[in-house]
Amino acid sequence: MAGWRDIYNGRICTAGEAVKGIKSGDTVAVGHACAEPRALTRAMSARYKELEDVKVFHRWGIGESLYVEPEMEAHFRHLSCFAGPKTRQAINEGRADFIPRYISQIPELFTQGQIPIDVALITVTPPDEHGFCSLGISVDYTMRAARSAQTVIAQVNANMPRTHGDTFLHVRDIDCFVLQNDPLFEIPRPAIGDVEKTMGGYIADLVEDGATLQMGIGAIPDAVLTFLTEKRNLGIHTEMFSDGVIELVESGVIDCSKKTLHPYKMVCAFVMGTRQLFKWVDDNPFVEMHPEEYVNNPLVIKENDNMISINSALQVDLLGQVAADSLGTVQFSGVGGQVDFIRGAKMSRGGKSIIALPSTAAKGTISRIVPMLTPGTAVTTTRNEVDYIVTEYGVAKLSGKSNRERFRELISIAHPDFRKDLAKDSVFSS
Repeated sequence: MAGWRDIYNGRICTAGEAVKGIKSGDTVAVGHACAEPRALTRAMSARYKELEDVKVFHRWGIGESLYVEPEMEAHFRHLSCFAGPKTRQAINEGRADFIPRYISQIPELFTQGQIPIDVALITVTPPDEHGFCSLGISVDYTMRAARSAQTVIAQVNANMPRTHGDTFLHVRDIDCFVLQNDPLFEIPRPAIGDVEKTMGGYIADLVEDGATLQMGIGAIPDAVLTFLTEKRNLGIHTEMFSDGVIELVESGVIDCSKKTLHPYKMVCAFVMGTRQLFKWVDDNPFVEMHPEEYVNNPLVIKENDNMISINSALQVDLLGQVAADSLGTVQFSGVGGQVDFIRGAKMSRGGKSIIALPSTAAKGTISRIVPMLTPGTAVTTTRNEVDYIVTEYGVAKLSGKSNRERFRELISIAHPDFRKDLAKDSVFSS
């Protein structure tokens, strides 16, 4: 049997040569978010006139996403579980398809054959001395897509960090290698305003020493982190994290020592952020990455005592129903890990879940706390599962509360300019 080096060298080709293996009618899975193999997606898109009805599964495309351009419509059909800035318009105009799906259940689309994958386009590190390449910053659904695909095409990128956990593919499991060291996509750290700072303080007050946290990316999670500097022995179990955790790890606030599952390890499925974050996770044994059917499984999450999930929303109605991925008939994003982690946190011993949102939108002209959700809006998290709702005006504890009590709690954290009208429009106004 040929050694791995011979196999690797024999499978090296250009991006153009590699994507010739994509045929009309194929389904192609693309590596996620900051790990998108941009050399491969560009080369695939450049072939559009030669192809018809190629389905492209890609959850969050933060690259060019050329395959959703109007002229590509007869050639590529984008399938996504998350509408991003580059794909949102195509989804809402009907040129791409949105698949409602909890993150924990996305990998089984491939493994159980609901979406059979013909070709997986992924980014990997150069092989190590044993012939293993790491998927780096995005294991998420990418690992299962690669394991399920008939053909695996990898962009070998020396800028990709080598991460620990279930992140490795052997060169024998990859059919083509395209050597191109593109810069990884980066997400800059967000600006934190006064509203986010106020909310961050309220949320931090709900976090006890020794808690394990799930939080995403954006101004609110980063604001929360700035208020945790006096906490002790915090842990991380989350679908993703960004740059904000680095300072708390290096100061000893996040040490994962009290975690009851994977102690002394930060667990995630992917990371998004800046070059500083990518350098920090490179060969860092403190960070352990796993596919999302494990990381986001509520039955796994609940094994972390004192699990706290922190998520955002677009609207919350007076019953406590949360809309986080659509407004009316417009698909804005996706469910993400919100429901997975709310359910896991509620089953955790000492756990709690938090939904955070500014009280208004459109420069203060629209209340995000509403009598009822905008017609056509899909409920992301039901009223039965909501625990805490936080705005810059305070904290509403909804779990165990009646509808009338929820109404009063939510009115109290709405913007003062809208409280009178909310009370008048409520079914409990009489």
